[in-house]
Amino acid sequence: MDLHSPIAKTAARVRAAIPERVDVAIVGAGPGGLMAGALLARKGLKVALFDQHYVAGGCATMFERGRSDARWRFDVGLHYIGDCGPDGKIPGLLRQAGVALEYAELDPDGFDTIVLPGLRFRIPADHEKYRRRLHEYFPKEKKGIDRYVQLLLEIDRATRQLDRTGGKMGFGMALSTLLHGRLLIRYQNATIGQVLDDCTQDPVLRAVLLGQSGDYGVPPSQASAFLHCGLANHYFHGAYYPKGGGQAIADALADAIETAGGSVHLRCGIAQIVVEDGKAVGVLTEPVHGVAHRVAAKLVLSNADLKATLLQLVGPAHLPEGWVQKADTMQMGGALFLSCFGLEGTPGQNSLSATNYWQFDDYDAERFYRDAATGALPRGCYVTSGTAKDPTTPGHAPPGMTGVEVMALSAGKPEAWGISPQALWDGSYRKNATYLSKKQAVEDDLLRRLDTLCPGAAGRVVFKESATPLTHTRFTRATDGTGYGLAATPGQFMRNRPGYRGPLAGLYFCGASTRAGHGVLGALLSGEQSAKRILADLAAAPQ
Repeated sequence: MDLHSPIAKTAARVRAAIPERVDVAIVGAGPGGLMAGALLARKGLKVALFDQHYVAGGCATMFERGRSDARWRFDVGLHYIGDCGPDGKIPGLLRQAGVALEYAELDPDGFDTIVLPGLRFRIPADHEKYRRRLHEYFPKEKKGIDRYVQLLLEIDRATRQLDRTGGKMGFGMALSTLLHGRLLIRYQNATIGQVLDDCTQDPVLRAVLLGQSGDYGVPPSQASAFLHCGLANHYFHGAYYPKGGGQAIADALADAIETAGGSVHLRCGIAQIVVEDGKAVGVLTEPVHGVAHRVAAKLVLSNADLKATLLQLVGPAHLPEGWVQKADTMQMGGALFLSCFGLEGTPGQNSLSATNYWQFDDYDAERFYRDAATGALPRGCYVTSGTAKDPTTPGHAPPGMTGVEVMALSAGKPEAWGISPQALWDGSYRKNATYLSKKQAVEDDLLRRLDTLCPGAAGRVVFKESATPLTHTRFTRATDGTGYGLAATPGQFMRNRPGYRGPLAGLYFCGASTRAGHGVLGALLSGEQSAKRILADLAAAPQ
């Protein structure tokens, strides 16, 4: 199959008639909202999904540039996903929504390559092979390595058991945890920094073990050990890329909603969740052709940014006591800068293959995050190529060329870019000289890093375009430009993260900030879980 245009259905979804009344109004077309919408629509509910962007998918979207005979298509946020074998979690979730996709497997002997001064370490998709490779590189650290891998295995076992029980902790699982989960119990409320303190003081080994931390965007002194280990385990069950690019998942779910009788409305942001007598009863759209539409709904599901949902869409006046302070003090995950480069030559000619590169200037992960928050130039980057990961699908790049995405942790607040919050929201920041200068400096730095990893790449660039965290805020309205939702700290992870029922009757949550966690898997799980709550509550309601 050829990779199709991300905007193939934009016009129809922009023109779609806005209903006056639905069973469930969904705010935001990220993977969580799309998943929930597909499941609910397939159960016969009338569903309408609203998003201000021109494509559905939130972070799991693509964009295209160039002439029709020489298109470049780049992923915004979905660069690889785990556990997509025949019995994998993501294919299983999507099957519930009537969606079946194909996946290209990344190199199982090294789906991620950690690049540090003087060292390249390839992470294989196998716990035992990973342990042996760590032993080979760090023979003096075997005891600490074994302790770290044992924690991975204990968390993986517990996660698999929870999957089989539908998330319920029965007596058998509790007993199994007591017998086989010594480290799991010890570190359940720890940071990954605390875990590594008990495993090794070798700075290079620590840097290798933290090499994928950009997948969750929180420094080791703050990141939940369970989140870190759960994410690592996700890829030990295989690393994959959806054939056709990240947009394939979003498009298939949006199609499933429409096939089941629901509707998807693009360029149609929500200005307000309507609350009456303490209950969410519908939504009010932003003006469409000068007219704001009120859509009545039995229930409202927000897949929008959690802070924005509470403080802007619902509003402090409607929140129960304590929720305004709770929303104000929520800590968000990191933000990313993205540069997309089009290179002359095939992936092989550009030294690119089906692996992701995590490059760091030194071994200090804390400094990596600390400097990024100040707006300083990056101290490392992430490099990936859809052309290399999905070589049998034409359309990622013009024939004989290669598309590459290079990302780096960056400051998400507008002040770090020399602009005001107002300039961000009215769009004038895009012409601000200070902003443009800072943006160019980061793009130049990332191209230099790409050229170091792939010698000669800088001289083969025929296309380039970059997006800052402010760009991300403009398209997804995420607080501080983050795609991670709430920072995955011990205090904001698992049971300490919001569930799927909101603080008002009729209001539900899904998305990166909910209990299922961030990333594509977390978002899809949140859609499944929120749909279950909605169906159960509707079934229990008086008819």
